[in-house]
Amino acid sequence: MPLRILVVEDDPESGRFICRGLREAGHVVDAAIDGKDGLALAMQEDYDVVVLDRMLPGLDGLSIAKTLRSCGKPSAILFLTALNGVNDRVQGLDVGGDDYLGKPFAFSELLSRVHALGRRPPLRPDGEILSAGDLTMDVESRLVKRGNERVDLQPKEFDLLEVLLRNKGRIVTRTMLLERVWGFHFDPKTSLVETHISRLRAKVDRPFGKTLIQTSRGSGYTINDVA
Repeated sequence: MPLRILVVEDDPESGRFICRGLREAGHVVDAAIDGKDGLALAMQEDYDVVVLDRMLPGLDGLSIAKTLRSCGKPSAILFLTALNGVNDRVQGLDVGGDDYLGKPFAFSELLSRVHALGRRPPLRPDGEILSAGDLTMDVESRLVKRGNERVDLQPKEFDLLEVLLRNKGRIVTRTMLLERVWGFHFDPKTSLVETHISRLRAKVDRPFGKTLIQTSRGSGYTINDVA
């Protein structure tokens, strides 16, 4: 099935190469060569996948990803960039990226990753409400409340809470969170999960005096109706 893809790449030669290959694979492809145009297209259209460079004129790739996620755009984001250290990958995935591929790259791997992202089922059905106790999440509008009070979350905090709520009453392991929230299929040897759980608890649990997010030592985390 053809995918609708946006390629945001400021190097003309690379951009043409990527777009040509994706079109030859049967996909519908739009392109932008700077960040502002890329963001405008991504906001106007419903793309299945956005292939996004990080170092762009006008607006950098991280800012584009943050904006798309804060506005609730569901397009899968694949960062394709020369910034390929562990911290760079963590940054990209942390702001809402779904996958991260470093340059130089093999087009066959890029195409495989694009296809994998395109096969993902929709994670956020319209009108879906998730809950635990007095905590509610409107998945479509990305609105989180504890009782009647709104809780403002960063994109990865929201994604982390969504995974916990979708597995309410079940233990979610650190490995599962790394895969489902950050797209890591390896352990980055950082405190990424622990740091974000701590931030999430500071917003969702601590101000309200009742704990919903529990730690199962040596296993992972769970969220339950009863504190």
